[in-house]
Amino acid sequence: MRKTDLNKIIMQNILHHADIGVHVIDNKRKTVVYNEFMARLEGLDKNQVLEKDILEIFPSLNEETSTLIKVLHTGEGILNSTQSYFNFKGQRITTINSTIPLYDNDEIIGALEIANNITHIKNLSDQLIELQNKLNLTQVDKKDFKSQIKRYNFHDIIGNHKSLEVAKKIAKKAKDSGSSVLIYGDTGTGKELFAQSIHYGGIRRKKAFIAQNCAAIPEALLEGILFGTDKGGFTGATEREGIFEQAHGGTLMLDEINSMSLSLQAKILRVLQEGYIRRVGGKKDIPVDVRIIATTNEDPLESLKNGTIRKDLYYRLNVIFIKIPSLAERRDDIIILSEHFVRKYNLLFEKNIKKISKEVLEQFMKYTWPGNVRELGNVIEGAMNIVSDKETILKQEDFISSIYIMEDKPLKKAIVVEEKNKSLPDILEEMEKDIILNALERNENNITRTAKELGIKRQTLQHKLKKYIV
Repeated sequence: MRKTDLNKIIMQNILHHADIGVHVIDNKRKTVVYNEFMARLEGLDKNQVLEKDILEIFPSLNEETSTLIKVLHTGEGILNSTQSYFNFKGQRITTINSTIPLYDNDEIIGALEIANNITHIKNLSDQLIELQNKLNLTQVDKKDFKSQIKRYNFHDIIGNHKSLEVAKKIAKKAKDSGSSVLIYGDTGTGKELFAQSIHYGGIRRKKAFIAQNCAAIPEALLEGILFGTDKGGFTGATEREGIFEQAHGGTLMLDEINSMSLSLQAKILRVLQEGYIRRVGGKKDIPVDVRIIATTNEDPLESLKNGTIRKDLYYRLNVIFIKIPSLAERRDDIIILSEHFVRKYNLLFEKNIKKISKEVLEQFMKYTWPGNVRELGNVIEGAMNIVSDKETILKQEDFISSIYIMEDKPLKKAIVVEEKNKSLPDILEEMEKDIILNALERNENNITRTAKELGIKRQTLQHKLKKYIV
């Protein structure tokens, strides 16, 4: 088989088995490539589309609204464009598309469109916005709705360690200020707990507190969530206010700000400097009075060095800086936190646990707690589910679901002793597998947090998981 034929077969298989939609038209507007994913996405059979004029198959489009035809005419690509529309099965779908011209020397011979299906994420973001809209109900209804939302205050920050007291002291001084706050702490240390304490303990407590994770939603959707949309902002867009408007007079917490794209960071900076927002697709400037509390699980100076946070935004946010210590840095608080979680789950599960055994507490003090206070709470919650209703002490056997805490030993030593007959590459591979799967469990199967803990790229971790998990 000739190499060119092999390459063609490979490319055809990639196109038809990839989890992205691919649509290519030639310079006569006829479809020459339409892969299986795009066909499923749009509710069509690819044979209905191939070799047909694009406007014949999609009569709702015209030369102005079709991105493929527009790129064919202008020769300029359209990148990361959000589109929301009904497919041929009547299902509303939302995609992020990139459309680029195809050249042969200097002549445009066609246009290529790649579509990522983000319908599920869009639906979740719409639900988020609708929930936030409920904060704008009448005062009576608002009171009933807000009573269902967990609010944290300074008395919820448990611990007496000096480093924690320093962080609390700064936060208490910040509560009556309108200045921006930057909170740095590892995953599970309680960044939102601090942010809510500042809000609900301060002068803005009667106004909205809205938290938005910047890493969980694609940039194209996140911009609409933050600033709102006007009709025409993108295909299928509706008029809707964003969370900046919803948080007017209150506080907006931007979680994992270091995961936000630099272009979106620039827009956040402009809001902080000028005090107004403009909806996606809108032309009107809307004044907003919002206090920003930004959080990051990466050292801000490292983020500056790595280029994940703009310098100008960093200096604008870092007016008040709070560093929350990890649980490993305040081991003296492990016992008091354990007692707190026992009391909490006694109430929730109607148990009568008086204490945790001495042996378990000794293991707690030795363990590194990479998941910090959140992990400690989860471990105790798991034991409280297992312990008998008649028991009054949490013992080692109650922590069976968290056995790795009871055996916090150097992994490589155990493997080398037990696997003497294996080659070094096999031993190293098993070590790597165990380390990755343990880290994944500690981070509740969150790929981004696990990759950060292991110090590798997210894509590298995903590749290794495909290798080790069947």
